[in-house]
Amino acid sequence: MESILIVDDDVNLCNFLSDELNALGYKASYLTDGENVTEFLENNQTDIILLDLNMPGKNGFQVQQEIRNYPGSKPKIIILTAHSDVKSALESARLGASDFFSKPYDLSDLLSSIKKVAQKEN
Repeated sequence: MESILIVDDDVNLCNFLSDELNALGYKASYLTDGENVTEFLENNQTDIILLDLNMPGKNGFQVQQEIRNYPGSKPKIIILTAHSDVKSALESARLGASDFFSKPYDLSDLLSSIKKVAQKEN
């Protein structure tokens, strides 16, 4: 199963999603800010990142840019954000996001997206 990193400043959401994903057989971890994502990638196999856009410190766009420039294997990105608009969705897609969800979202829709994104060729 895929290894998934959740990057969101909402600790409760991180705990909930990681518990749900781990129960389904994924290997889920989380970070509560965007500051250490590339360091995490250097030390951990990561297939998919569930990424919030609005976080203190580095926001999701900055994290996406870092991942885009990251020299190693690049995980696929699914955006999860409470502050969605067309401009944010377009910018996320331009930076390489595979999917975009506005909070609150349906968990079954997110799980379907994770499966679909995991099956896509790099």
